[in-house]
Amino acid sequence: PPGRCVCYGLGRFGRCPAARYQLAFLLLLLDELRVPPARCALFDPAFSAREAAALRALGLCLLTENEEGKHGVDGAATLFYMVHCGKALYNNLLWSNWSPAALSKLVIIGNSFRGIEERLLSRILERDYSYIAKVLKGVEEVALPSHPRYLDTFNDTSVHWFPLDKLQELSPEVWDFVEEPMYQDCEDLEIIRKGEEPAAKS
Repeated sequence: PPGRCVCYGLGRFGRCPAARYQLAFLLLLLDELRVPPARCALFDPAFSAREAAALRALGLCLLTENEEGKHGVDGAATLFYMVHCGKALYNNLLWSNWSPAALSKLVIIGNSFRGIEERLLSRILERDYSYIAKVLKGVEEVALPSHPRYLDTFNDTSVHWFPLDKLQELSPEVWDFVEEPMYQDCEDLEIIRKGEEPAAKS
């Protein structure tokens, strides 16, 4: 099981009920997986100073820099909690761990990769989010069960993992292209780039 956790894009839980539910579920997951709060790092440029203080009071860590999802696992099994994040964040995370050995250490709770594939034209998926496109045959995905009370909170959310044997069955050419994603032609980039963060709120 994962020994650490990274959470992106939790949102303004001080004023948004869906974000509070997502935070509560994260805390339950950490307890169930026996991941100490100190081994869970969070980042969202929208956090207010009060929300950041509340997270620290819970024993959680805050990342000080906008990684844009480019977080390498460095050989450690890691849960990435990324509910309703932009496609570029998932793509950047995959790029940062683009090898069978590294990807097999990832578990991602976030937007359904199958749903992304179904909603995007294949040429757009392959051009703008090539790492998602290339890993589709190497990922296992199970949707979170829906509940009428939490439809806006966890809709389109799945648990994704990357079995080593499935990754090793992919064509060797899949692993040869490791160019960093830049998104020059992407018209609806759904992430806040490094250096574009809003000023902190109280």
